[in-house]
Amino acid sequence: MRCPFCANADSKVVDSREQAGNIRRRRECLACHRRFTTHERTVNRALVVVKRDGRREEFDRDKLFEGMQRACHKRPVPTEQIDQLTGEVEGELLQSGQREVTTHDIGEKVMARLRKLDEIAYVRFASVYHHFQDVDTLAEEIADFKEWKQRSEEAKRQWSLGI
Repeated sequence: MRCPFCANADSKVVDSREQAGNIRRRRECLACHRRFTTHERTVNRALVVVKRDGRREEFDRDKLFEGMQRACHKRPVPTEQIDQLTGEVEGELLQSGQREVTTHDIGEKVMARLRKLDEIAYVRFASVYHHFQDVDTLAEEIADFKEWKQRSEEAKRQWSLGI
């Protein structure tokens, strides 16, 4: 691995951790002794995404990350958390064993995670994903979200009470 500071090719691994299907390695350059981080992930067979209009294209992790990042724009959500959620969605898709996955399936997995992460990011993503035609449909989605949130909080209360 080349050092990003001095371009030396010799480095040693100081620490290695697995995170959401990726391997995070802390490295130290043997020439300049500066430390840097690399993220490694295994390259699996190509996953094909089937679009709504029937087109097919290769799954692009960066595209998924950018969509989630746009939904979280100006929200208190760290980039590392978005990257972790992206890895979770990608891992779940790859573990399904399917060679093709629909944009609907991807969108549902992303919305399920954003719903738990940040309310505004969830509504932003849902508004683009569902192509809301008017304010009433958006209001229905928000009402559904509030209902889900209330059920989720009630379940947490019951769990903490041991019921």
